[in-house]
Amino acid sequence: MRRSPAVAGQFYHSTASTLAQQVEKYIDRDARKEKAIAIVSPHAGLVYSGPVAGAVYSSIEFPETFVLIGPNHTGLGPKISLMESGEWEIPTGVFQIDEKVSYKIAMSVPIVTKDAKAHMFEHSLEVQLPFIAYFSKEKKTKIVPIIILSASVEECRILGEGIAKAVKDIGSPVVIVASSDMSHYVPDDVARKRDEKAIDKILSLEPEGLYEIVEKEGISMCGYIPATAMLFAAKMLGASSSRLIKYSTSAEVSGDYEHVVGYAGIVLR
Repeated sequence: MRRSPAVAGQFYHSTASTLAQQVEKYIDRDARKEKAIAIVSPHAGLVYSGPVAGAVYSSIEFPETFVLIGPNHTGLGPKISLMESGEWEIPTGVFQIDEKVSYKIAMSVPIVTKDAKAHMFEHSLEVQLPFIAYFSKEKKTKIVPIIILSASVEECRILGEGIAKAVKDIGSPVVIVASSDMSHYVPDDVARKRDEKAIDKILSLEPEGLYEIVEKEGISMCGYIPATAMLFAAKMLGASSSRLIKYSTSAEVSGDYEHVVGYAGIVLR
């Protein structure tokens, strides 16, 4: 089946030409590209999170496949939903699901449910695709979409290590993307202080630490569970360092410093 765009015209422009122009504004042509194992990238409307997402995607060598892990905002479907086959469409491209990787994940991770319906209206992965499409003009980059409604830290470990095993077995270049915004609807200074605590755990490659600090401090980071699973996967795949590419809040666009959302772009290698 082909998944049609759910948030075109809302989170990003709805035609190929206008979307290409929109993404172009956020690309850093001078960025030093590095071989990444995983990244963290935001998923708000491009007018707010585009500068951060553009900076992080501009900073990596592109793989054959992205494993996309995001939060399930809609509440539809099971706890962990994998779309195992088919295509995803946005105005600037059509993406094939990498069935070799998705099948291995489905077979080796018992807590994952093969479910396409949960993905139909969820934006957290779709908003990554305009940037992937921009850098995939010459090669047909594939995706593996996974969204998480809820998971314990142990379930994050099982998922992350299962993804890592599937990636190792394939042997072709794969980058894991944790899709997440940071603090939501708090004053700018509060968001920055709280987000720094979560970002420090990601930079230190501490999956349990990230999960615990978000829960303990009440940090409204919507994708901390996907980020925790990504960290377990990245560590198993040999990640030894990370770099904060860019951080911003919505106040830099809206001018509203009392109710902001934070955005972080991080590369793990």
